[in-house]
Amino acid sequence: MSVGENIAWFGRSSRDGLASMNANAYIGIRLGGLFGPAVFGVTAAGVALPGVAAALRAAPGAVVWVLTAHALALGVGTALFGRLSDAWGARRSLLLGSAVLAAGAAVCLLAPSLGGLVAGRAVLATGSGALSATALSLVAATAPERRPGVLAWYGGAMAVFSAGATLAGGLVTQALSWRLTLVLPALALLAVPFCLPLARRPGSGGRVDLVGAGLLAGAASAFLILVQAANLGLDAPVAVLVGVVLVSSGAGLVLRVRAVPDGFVPRALAGDRAFLGASVAGIGVYGGLFATMWVAPQVLAGTHGWSVPAIGAWLLPGALLGVVLSRVAGSRAWLLPAVAAAFAACLVVAGLTGAAAALVTAASLGFPAFSLAQVVLTARMSARFPVERRGGAMGLLNLAFFVGGGLGLGLAGALSRVAGLTGALVAIAVLPLATVLTARAARKSAPDSGREHGSPVRGTGLGDVSSARRS
Repeated sequence: MSVGENIAWFGRSSRDGLASMNANAYIGIRLGGLFGPAVFGVTAAGVALPGVAAALRAAPGAVVWVLTAHALALGVGTALFGRLSDAWGARRSLLLGSAVLAAGAAVCLLAPSLGGLVAGRAVLATGSGALSATALSLVAATAPERRPGVLAWYGGAMAVFSAGATLAGGLVTQALSWRLTLVLPALALLAVPFCLPLARRPGSGGRVDLVGAGLLAGAASAFLILVQAANLGLDAPVAVLVGVVLVSSGAGLVLRVRAVPDGFVPRALAGDRAFLGASVAGIGVYGGLFATMWVAPQVLAGTHGWSVPAIGAWLLPGALLGVVLSRVAGSRAWLLPAVAAAFAACLVVAGLTGAAAALVTAASLGFPAFSLAQVVLTARMSARFPVERRGGAMGLLNLAFFVGGGLGLGLAGALSRVAGLTGALVAIAVLPLATVLTARAARKSAPDSGREHGSPVRGTGLGDVSSARRS
């Protein structure tokens, strides 16, 4: 090959590579914009709670339901619409979810009482879960050779949303209204027109196991309410009743899985060790981040005298780190346990010292851990299940993640009553540590755990996520 031919070949390759990168970025950022605003429902909304309590004359314990209802409905909505996207197709799921999200936002803006506001938040979160599930379904359905590049940009977008939530919540609450802060997840509606062209795959037309969905929703909701009993101020009789719902729903779900192998929770999925390991890994990251984002702003504002905008601004570098690490996570999946370990260590230091720098560092490491969990775990599970089942599997996976976030909030609230806000972080460090241990164990898993469904083996456990060359 002559020098001229070499130069021409290099030029064509460069143009093709740049075009592929731009296409992956466009898809990943669009889908990140569809899912990303969901994180505003907890982290940004927490800034608005004092305004809610003052305007609606509600007790602080009662106002926590604004966050709890959102966490419950977001997880359940993600699981439900993940399965619906498999059965109906992503387009119908996306349009229905958009309508639900818009309706919930309208209720939140107009609700005259705390009860109405909590109901509106539940509806809004269900719609937000629908859009999140659709985004995950579309990411998982991306062609294997393109998926790593799309996931890199998707994870970067998620890091920006998670790190910017506190700043956005503070600015909107101070400059405009706490009501607008509570409906920030509705920003995902702006991404819907750009994502509709991606939602071309038709559904399988299969029936959705509503009984199984109801049992799962009951069990997950009861569990989250119980772990946040201290924050919610539940009386003993109410807590016992919720416990009965948890046990009965959980037992019913186990029986349902055994009786209906292809139900809402497929029997094969419930016994899949790789799926369960990915769930634990995500629970650890989400639980640690949600707890940190509940504790850190309170300590930085109350003890160190920082303003909410200042807190939000200092957390933004975590978004940049998340973007950078997401770009390279496809070929370096060990980054997830490494960052999770650093996150856990910083939580211990922040808990023992209470220093502002330690708190900011811990939170800033939580954001890249969050985006890496999305990239690594989504890639692994996308490669594991057939296309017609991926939406439901990803929905259930993210239900586990959001339950983990609620678990972190509940533990932080309960522990802060005994050990103080910063002291609670020392115990919370166990959650991201679970991510580290799970990821290490997964690297020793069976050889077929890394297989793209219907393709040759490409890796093992959570340690190898690239099913094809990164774009």
